[in-house]
Amino acid sequence: MKKFWLVFLHEYKRHVMRKRFVFAILSMPLFVAFMVFIGFLSVWLQFDNKPVGYVDQYQILENPQQVPVEKKSIFSPVQSLAFTDETTAKEALNAGDIQAYFILTDNYLSTGEVTMTTLDKPSENAEDDFGDFVAHNLVKGMPTPVFERLTDGSNITVRSLDGSREMGADNWMVMLLPMLAGILFIIAVNISGGYLMQAVVEEKENRTMEILVTSVSPTQLMAGKVVGDLLVGLTQLVVWILFLIIGLKVAPLFIPDMGTMPGIDGKYIWLIAGTMLPAFVMIAAAMGAIGATATESQEAQQMAGFFTLPIVVPFWFVSQIMFKPNGPLSIGLSMFPLTAPIALPLRAGFTNIPWWQTSITITVLVLLALFSLWLSGKIFRIGMLRYGKKVSLKEAFRRS
Repeated sequence: MKKFWLVFLHEYKRHVMRKRFVFAILSMPLFVAFMVFIGFLSVWLQFDNKPVGYVDQYQILENPQQVPVEKKSIFSPVQSLAFTDETTAKEALNAGDIQAYFILTDNYLSTGEVTMTTLDKPSENAEDDFGDFVAHNLVKGMPTPVFERLTDGSNITVRSLDGSREMGADNWMVMLLPMLAGILFIIAVNISGGYLMQAVVEEKENRTMEILVTSVSPTQLMAGKVVGDLLVGLTQLVVWILFLIIGLKVAPLFIPDMGTMPGIDGKYIWLIAGTMLPAFVMIAAAMGAIGATATESQEAQQMAGFFTLPIVVPFWFVSQIMFKPNGPLSIGLSMFPLTAPIALPLRAGFTNIPWWQTSITITVLVLLALFSLWLSGKIFRIGMLRYGKKVSLKEAFRRS
């Protein structure tokens, strides 16, 4: 057991202390922050805070008032200015005082018909804000509860037939969390599994493996490497999650309309951990075994696609999982070992999964993870001394 810990610590420190690991950790948050900044800049450049005008010759709006702003924001609502007639509004438009003007027709209350005049296409927020302005003034004379209900809008919650599951605006993380975790899982598997596979191939190429196995068994060596790389992947995930939490906490200070992050049900965390951790060990051990059978890094990377490609399959059928979570395809994806780490948590966000399906899936993943560690150690024993020679999987299975 002591030798296992020595291999584990060496493998972990060897990757974590490298500059490329630090770059890999920081590159993802910086890339996301850069993309968010570009998106924010694009919206800001398209945003036009210049007021709009309106002509209400038929006095549809009595004593109009601007919509009160509950929170200060850099994207303040567009103000609506009243004009006595269209001629005056047109002069203001030509002078550049407004970006457009609207005319409320005499039958607006029955048809909702409004005509808009503009020199250039107004910003989307101008039309939306004017609609809010009209709606606010049409219902302001109603009783306070009715007024607040109409202006706040509806809050629809979708509930399952047995009442055990529900989804609404306050628990959108039920759907988003498994997808985010799945994306991070794919990245971690490719990075950490790639580290392990490359390390095995390099040690085989420079014949370091022959020296290592004189003091540690192949199974201990492989287990230490897999657990070490698992911790490398978890380190990346923890750092990325911390950056995400910090970003979600800081963002409302600059974008008040963003709101706050809703609470996360603890059972989803356990479900995600219960499927992704053994799946990570299974795939990492398999990649290490591939590295032991290959003669060079490029060949090993090509063979690794057999394991990494199925992981993304649930994202291809995400709509099927959302609308038919208990369909044959959704059940199959959530129970197949290579697709279960993403499909099972994603499916759990839309339906109650029978306990036996979850138990079978997690049990199979754990057994396959242990089997992969054992098999990779056996393959190590076959391929470690075959310098420059390729070990076929058929031979590896036959002799294991």
